[in-house]
Amino acid sequence: MLRVVEISKAFGGANRRAVLNAVNLDVSAGEYIAVMGESGVGKSTMLNIIAGLEAPDTGEVMLDGVNLVRLPDDELTRLRREQMGCVFQAFHVLPYLSVAQNVELPLALLRTDVASMRDRVSEMLNAVGLGSRGDSMPRELSGGELQRVAIARALVHRPKVVLADEPTGNLDPDTAGQILSLLKSQIKENGAAGILVTHSPDAAQTADRTLKLTSAGLISI
Repeated sequence: MLRVVEISKAFGGANRRAVLNAVNLDVSAGEYIAVMGESGVGKSTMLNIIAGLEAPDTGEVMLDGVNLVRLPDDELTRLRREQMGCVFQAFHVLPYLSVAQNVELPLALLRTDVASMRDRVSEMLNAVGLGSRGDSMPRELSGGELQRVAIARALVHRPKVVLADEPTGNLDPDTAGQILSLLKSQIKENGAAGILVTHSPDAAQTADRTLKLTSAGLISI
């Protein structure tokens, strides 16, 4: 379903620093993997490339046979909006929208009918423990609550690819466990390809398999 083929990426000017070196990865539909590794090894960069937010220097990202690297920007934007759900370390919760409006945004962009949209948003807010906070504004929420809003928004449209970068970093252990269970269940139910980047061995244990990103690529652990 999702294939990363020989992805490489370097940053800098004359003295370019290689971050990713010929990285390969295959994720099947309904498979949930964890990626661990040292800080600065390129885990977030890898997710950004898979999401189409950064371009690799070389390599391909294939989703159901479509090479995302070669898509025009407008087609890539549409694919990301329709088929991807991303949770990154910066929440990117829009401050001028209510909690419910933030979560419903992917559905609104897909022109989902109002009744279905409201039902799905309510379902996801309840799933992340924010069922009573739909009318709240982001400034009224804690960091952990904002993280849960971002997770609900990433899953609300049942994406085919779920990318999560330290999604439980701002959550207490009990809530983190609930969120990881939710991520896994949504990936399984929707037949999505799920990638969790984490420093937490406990979080990684919830995945079907765990890989470590090194300077030589991804290795199984």
